[in-house]
Amino acid sequence: MIKSSNEWFKQAEYDMETAEAMFVAGRYIYTVFMCHLSIEKALKGLYAKKFQKDPPKIHNLNYYAEKVELDISQKLQDFIDKLNNLSVPTRYPDELERLLKDYEQDATEAVLNNSKELLLCLKQKL
Repeated sequence: MIKSSNEWFKQAEYDMETAEAMFVAGRYIYTVFMCHLSIEKALKGLYAKKFQKDPPKIHNLNYYAEKVELDISQKLQDFIDKLNNLSVPTRYPDELERLLKDYEQDATEAVLNNSKELLLCLKQKL
């Protein structure tokens, strides 16, 4: 059974709420990870809507943005590029301490705010 685009977006919103909770808890790496997961699920929702089939089980945000012919501002496209590159390091960090320094409160807050803006934009395309 094909997962509906609405279900994908429901999960994307849940994951964004989790990202916010992780931010409040000071778990910044998981904040970034959940931001990526939220945007990934939203893009998969747009993919499911466009192609009427389940999206492939990959995590590349740019793949989905290209497949759905995503028309967004250059600022948000640049952010997708950045967020896409954060998936593997936050899942499998080479050095935890270095990653923790890279994603302290300010840097993580920027990722969270941009992710929320992007999710809102993607929801409008549903």
